[in-house]
Amino acid sequence: MGFGCNAAGVIGCRIIDSPRERLIAIITNNFVPCNGRFPTLIAIITMFFAGAVGGAFQSVVSTLALTGVIVLGVAMTVFVSKLLSKTILKGLPSSFNLELPPYRRPQIGKVIVRSIFDRTLFVLRRAVVVAAPAGLVIWALANIQTGGVSLLAQCAAFLDPFARFIGLDGYILMAFVLGFPANEIVVPIMIMSYMATGSLVELDSLSDLHALFLANGWTWLTAVCAMLFSLMHWPCGTTCFTIKKETQSLKWTLVSFAVPTAAGIAACAVVANGVRLLGLA
Repeated sequence: MGFGCNAAGVIGCRIIDSPRERLIAIITNNFVPCNGRFPTLIAIITMFFAGAVGGAFQSVVSTLALTGVIVLGVAMTVFVSKLLSKTILKGLPSSFNLELPPYRRPQIGKVIVRSIFDRTLFVLRRAVVVAAPAGLVIWALANIQTGGVSLLAQCAAFLDPFARFIGLDGYILMAFVLGFPANEIVVPIMIMSYMATGSLVELDSLSDLHALFLANGWTWLTAVCAMLFSLMHWPCGTTCFTIKKETQSLKWTLVSFAVPTAAGIAACAVVANGVRLLGLA
């Protein structure tokens, strides 16, 4: 379920009887890309990898690259789950028995009403609670200036040394930070930052976006690290709210935030500095 929405995936963990294993599933759910991250991953793959091949093999390269990213996310889920079960969430694995209930004719009206009120509106309400104040923060950072420089540019400059260490730049990292309400706005924030427009914009084509990224210093290594960080970074705001509600614990919400973030930073740092040491970038 996390491939559709990580918040829905967290809610789906209710079916796990063992509290320990339910926590492990909640913490690692964010390692699989949701619908909010797929457009970013697909766009980067198309611009920097599949587009370089061209011809009949372009779709093949794009498919293989995206499949590789998904497999990496699943592998990280398994690895971190194993690590958690050996450290902070030790315990004996439980058995899983799936018992089929008696078949009953589905009540279509009841199913629709419950799915809308108990699931859809629940998630949407949390998305609005996070998105409204975050939109105000993004506007303020992009439009309020001190010394002729926007607050967004100053924050990006502050983050830039660390961002360069993990293969990104200050604007990319700032876009992920401001994209906390929803992963869908990460790329529009990058465009706004690079073009200094003061509001979220979208370009007409991937070729224009590719040209903009290249003009701002993107390389194939930047693209790889941006994909890795998109795959492995903190959960979005709606998912964090859902984790807090499901676990009733600020501690486990913070752990769920910290684990993928630490994994993303470590993966990007290893790849970026390994490539630099080998002289490949």
